[in-house]
Amino acid sequence: MKIAFIGLGNMGGGMAANLVKAGHDVAAFDLSAEALARAVAAGCSAAASAAAAVAGVDAVVTMLPVGKHVAGVYAGEVFGAAPAAALLLDCSTIDVATAKAVAADAGAKGFAMVDAPVSGGIAAANGGTLTFMVGGAAEAFARAEPILKAMGKVVIHAGDAGAGQAAKICNNMLLGASMVATAEAFVLAQKLGLDAQTFFDISSKASGQCWSMTSYCPVPGPVPTAPSNRNYEGGFAAALMLKDLKLAVEAAQGVGASVPMGAQAEALYQMFAGLGGAGKDFSAVIKMLDGSWAAA
Repeated sequence: MKIAFIGLGNMGGGMAANLVKAGHDVAAFDLSAEALARAVAAGCSAAASAAAAVAGVDAVVTMLPVGKHVAGVYAGEVFGAAPAAALLLDCSTIDVATAKAVAADAGAKGFAMVDAPVSGGIAAANGGTLTFMVGGAAEAFARAEPILKAMGKVVIHAGDAGAGQAAKICNNMLLGASMVATAEAFVLAQKLGLDAQTFFDISSKASGQCWSMTSYCPVPGPVPTAPSNRNYEGGFAAALMLKDLKLAVEAAQGVGASVPMGAQAEALYQMFAGLGGAGKDFSAVIKMLDGSWAAA
């Protein structure tokens, strides 16, 4: 299958490479020459523009920073250059309203489209083990599923257009709040005289167990693969967590949902980003909570 891949950042680069590994012919485009060069090294062909990338393809995959980029690329280049039979898959994490609007515009122009944001981080993108939450018509999902399975291990149809984005922001709101709570628990345990490993051994097998503790522990040691063992480098940047929390809180305001924990998590990550932590993994928020961030 000939696939265009637009957006080759930390996540998109690995995803495009996995499509090549699955046997697809991938035409790649990114504004960053360095990112495009890495995609070519992984087996993609370079396109001079997004419009050039989508010419004659069977499917288009986008992985872009925010909603305005998604809307701009589709309206400005994809809709006018891609074949009408091409399937459109947006894997960006954006606001639900924009996802629905772009899908409606695509449908009006005769395209089938899904929103398919991902969970799993850079390691999963590189390893092809992402989880995809997919919004769109059943027929479009059926066409998208084999493409997504080349990049991930779990592909779930969440509902109609925008449902994938809804699932993603709800999931990441839960993740952000649970990471803050996990970090607070480790800080309190330490101040009460508990060894971090001992507390982990207890809580990871007790009612406090959660993904933020057992898979992504914010203190070095207990989970060797966690970014906390790499000075909080790599993984999922605090700036991206803040972006997702903002999307969740904005969505909640739009539908009248009460999300006090989500709003508090947003405020804490906003504070952490303001203190210079935006580029660190989101688990590094523990350094702000324990008072050691300024010396980090």
